[in-house]
Amino acid sequence: MKQIISLLFVLFVAFGQLLAQPATTPTTSTTAPTKEENALLWRISGKGLATASYLYGTIHMIGKEDFFLTDSTRSAIDRAKLVTFEINMEDMMDISSQIGLMMKSFMAGGKTLKDLLSPADYELVKAHFDKQGMPIFLFERMKPMFLSVMADMDMSDLSSGLGGNGDMVSYEMKIMDIAQQNKAKMGGLETAEYQMSMFDSIPYEDQAKMLVESIKMSGGDSSEADGQFAEMVKLYKEQDIVGMVSMMGEEDSGIGGYEDLLLNQRNRNWIPVMGEMMVKQPTFFAVGAGHLAGDQGVVSLLRKEGYKVEAVK
Repeated sequence: MKQIISLLFVLFVAFGQLLAQPATTPTTSTTAPTKEENALLWRISGKGLATASYLYGTIHMIGKEDFFLTDSTRSAIDRAKLVTFEINMEDMMDISSQIGLMMKSFMAGGKTLKDLLSPADYELVKAHFDKQGMPIFLFERMKPMFLSVMADMDMSDLSSGLGGNGDMVSYEMKIMDIAQQNKAKMGGLETAEYQMSMFDSIPYEDQAKMLVESIKMSGGDSSEADGQFAEMVKLYKEQDIVGMVSMMGEEDSGIGGYEDLLLNQRNRNWIPVMGEMMVKQPTFFAVGAGHLAGDQGVVSLLRKEGYKVEAVK
């Protein structure tokens, strides 16, 4: 049961991280973070805020030996009265909610993966998931974008959970633990139902193409994906959010023409929600690091809205 809960949790958190991957390298503007400003933690003030709030960029899973939180970040969490994620993590820990959302991950009309792929592509996907220890027959009816999230998972990473007992650690889980210890309230910038609705904005056929392309890009070789992940972790530990976004753009996340829907529109939706939260109480926002940089990133959009947003090392 613990492994199932971990899988359900990771699917939703990792999906949010997938949506934070831009298809192109972001343009530079006077409001976008510069390389000199590179940071994971940002202080938000001005525009009538009585107390500063903070924005932090996460990476959804990271090796335990690579996990870190700076003293400044820990202090910012401790000062917050409200800790807000992309979706409310406390809600996601409720097993009944997870199962209800999981049911929505299946394709409508009895569609299966075999209906969307050529025999050759289906065998490619099947072989990849077999190698990952996840027999594809268990996920035949799942929406292909969910499968794209699962494609790079190793089930052994989930066997001990994500709270620090296994090899992989979730930033969201760690930050939530600290917030709960502090008795801070928890919030979300959007609902899991909204994230799920975005699956349905993309035709199943296009989702299936994205899945096949993501597997082909790695050549079916997990070592290449491991190398890319290692490079991403290196940039993350260096707090190089500009480099992270550039790397993701070079890799071509496959969201192509859906970038505005899956990334930019979500960022824009978050700004008024953040404003309402910050004016009421000091808030710590934890979102995927890919949401921070670029002209349409959260830092830039907050600055355009009139807030003072400063990098904190």
